[in-house]
Amino acid sequence: MANFSLEDVKTLRERLGTGMVDTKNALVEADGDMDKAVEILRLKGAKGNAKRADRSTSEGLVAAKAEGGKATIIELACETDFVAKGDKFIALSNKVLDAVVAAGATTAEQGQAAAAGSQTVADLINDEAAIIGEKIELRRVAVVEGEKLAIYMHQTSQDLPPQVGVVVGYAGSDDETARSVAMHISFADPQYLAREDVPAAEVEKERQIVTEITRQEGKPEAQIEKIVEGRLAAFYKQVALLEQDYARDDKQKVSKVLSDAGLTVSGFVRFKVGA
Repeated sequence: MANFSLEDVKTLRERLGTGMVDTKNALVEADGDMDKAVEILRLKGAKGNAKRADRSTSEGLVAAKAEGGKATIIELACETDFVAKGDKFIALSNKVLDAVVAAGATTAEQGQAAAAGSQTVADLINDEAAIIGEKIELRRVAVVEGEKLAIYMHQTSQDLPPQVGVVVGYAGSDDETARSVAMHISFADPQYLAREDVPAAEVEKERQIVTEITRQEGKPEAQIEKIVEGRLAAFYKQVALLEQDYARDDKQKVSKVLSDAGLTVSGFVRFKVGA
């Protein structure tokens, strides 16, 4: 008879989050040696990771942390919302975020290579994925710098962790308005700070599209240029933060709200799970 008790099974299950049968079988195979049983369960889970490699990860969470004039934001992805809201996945995201911040990583690749205790973040994620039983990946990492930093995390469902996260770097003393602008970004999803930041190739492509649409509508040739410029203004309003109508008061542009509050935004990042 294997040298372990029901209490050992319970302890190992709570430690790893594994099923009753798998945990008991691992302890039988390990003859009651807890450390060996952990190795057995993780090895079996690692084999499962390989099988899960091609699965999609459309769920997960975003998390952010400000430290030393920088705000780091990550997206940790998994397969199901059931796992995303679990304590083990949330605890894993905190470990990953801390490791990414400590390493000063600015990309997912750098984040995966960051040290997490005696292993890398990639190894930590693989070990936890083996235990949890789903594909898990560090999908994105970004860093924003600023004199001050605003972080806004949005839950799209009350029973889920944050699904949308925004970090904003800014200068000025009106922290409340800065946070409000971060909330606006979470809703409006601008891609750039100002119209000058939109790549020329992207603007030219949009110009060609709206010019063709305008011509197909049969507008007089003499009016086409003016109409196209108006439609380009609408395009800038979609993609550039400073051009957008403020979510809390659509009679004002975000640029005016910032100016009135004495704020200057130096940069921002918005992550949405699965987007």
